[in-house]
Amino acid sequence: MEQTHIGPSGAAASVGAQRRVLVVEDDRTITDAIAARLRAEGFQVRTAGDGPAAVDTAEAWQPDLLVLDVMLPGFDGLEVCRRVQAQRPVPVLMLTARDDETDMLVGLGVGADDYMTKPFSMRELAARVHVLLRRVERATLAAHTPRSGILRLGELEIDHAQRRVRVRGGDVHLTPTEFDLLVCLANTPRAVLSREQLLAEVWDWADASGTRTVDSHIKALRRKIGAERIRTVHGVGYALETPAA
Repeated sequence: MEQTHIGPSGAAASVGAQRRVLVVEDDRTITDAIAARLRAEGFQVRTAGDGPAAVDTAEAWQPDLLVLDVMLPGFDGLEVCRRVQAQRPVPVLMLTARDDETDMLVGLGVGADDYMTKPFSMRELAARVHVLLRRVERATLAAHTPRSGILRLGELEIDHAQRRVRVRGGDVHLTPTEFDLLVCLANTPRAVLSREQLLAEVWDWADASGTRTVDSHIKALRRKIGAERIRTVHGVGYALETPAA
């Protein structure tokens, strides 16, 4: 019988089918702390301290998720993300030492799903890892239980079954997080959703400290589907614009 482990964050993990997390970080103290916390949460963990080792380990071990630092010896985390994603899609939680929005947007652009700025709490990191893995499970379930039809909002098309988005008939590549964010906005077009609502719906994260994550993902999404399609309501949140009836 498969056992269930309740980690310190309160999230359940199946011991009989442990998820694999590869931690890529060149600071040994940080690496050991992250690895210890994730093992306490019930994950199998391996570590790598530079870019080439990270890519090699990811190819050989096939992790379910990467916790990936941006600044690494050999080549940086952005290049690691590109190479790993070229092998197979895998959720990536990127760590950055700088609260620099450009770095965050570049990271999202090469396939990262979420980011955290150092210093961060181990509790929040563990919670983010659980959230990203749950999102992958939901996406897999959705792919096997297709919804009828394609949602069309003017020149924007959202195919739930295939998790594909098209603008003016051309495919737009979105990360899993960007797709879920777009669907959340599209479920109530023109309605304004607060950052806190989006954070809770898309990330399953109720801490208001994560609203910067929402803003950065919105900016990345705008670059891909067109800035005019997402309206900012200052001090409130965002709405997906649709053509006038």
